[in-house]
Amino acid sequence: MAIPNETKAKEVLLDIGYYRLGFYWFPFEIGYPDKNKREHKFKENTNFDMALTLYYFDNDLRNILIPYLHRIEINLRTKIIYYVSNFYKNNPTWFADSRVINDHFIEYLPTCYSNIRKNEAIKQHHKKYSTDKYAPAWKTLEYMTFGDMLFLFENLKKEELRYKIALTYNITNLEVFENQMQIIRVIRNSCAHGHNLFDIHFPKSIKTGPFKEIRGDHRHNITGGLLLIRNILATISQNRANEFIQKIKQLISNPQLKDIKPIISHIQI
Repeated sequence: MAIPNETKAKEVLLDIGYYRLGFYWFPFEIGYPDKNKREHKFKENTNFDMALTLYYFDNDLRNILIPYLHRIEINLRTKIIYYVSNFYKNNPTWFADSRVINDHFIEYLPTCYSNIRKNEAIKQHHKKYSTDKYAPAWKTLEYMTFGDMLFLFENLKKEELRYKIALTYNITNLEVFENQMQIIRVIRNSCAHGHNLFDIHFPKSIKTGPFKEIRGDHRHNITGGLLLIRNILATISQNRANEFIQKIKQLISNPQLKDIKPIISHIQI
């Protein structure tokens, strides 16, 4: 690997870190994409700036995704709270009721709630209502992680409620809906923890459901993930879905990415 500017390279390595940046020069190695036999030998004409360009591309992609993933997460959280709480109007802590929720979640709830209880609003609730074991759903669920929300949803006993929520996203198959939301969760967590997105691989393929344009290799890679986000967003706000795709297209068409085009050519929107 050629290093055009050693001083700048040292600054970058102290800023980003050798290990993290290694994920972004790996695609320029001869053995890519085989991660089990890395010899750290680079393809001809590889230079340090190429890896850096790929890193910043990935960072820009992550920054585009985060607010839209947040929009989806909040939307799903709100719909679960609204539809289930209105169905069980006389049961404000329905999420802790074994008549409503499967035992898998009930057994996990104390661990989950121990973290939720650290939030100031929940502390204030228990200070005011000292005999309550749990705060009501419209408070408690606001502080659940996305993963916990999906776990709760999947353990909701009344299938018609799960179906009703899935239908608001134009999905009529619960298995498809739960799969797609788990894919959204994987992308969301990758963004939150700064993991690379350009070559993300979903262990479980995206179940396409009504989104027939997600097919082939895209069911396992970032293109499928982007299309999924776009399609879910469109059920919430068509304007936001259009805005999202426009930003992605603008990013991948940037002429400054010419040196990494072969690496990101699979991203097709």
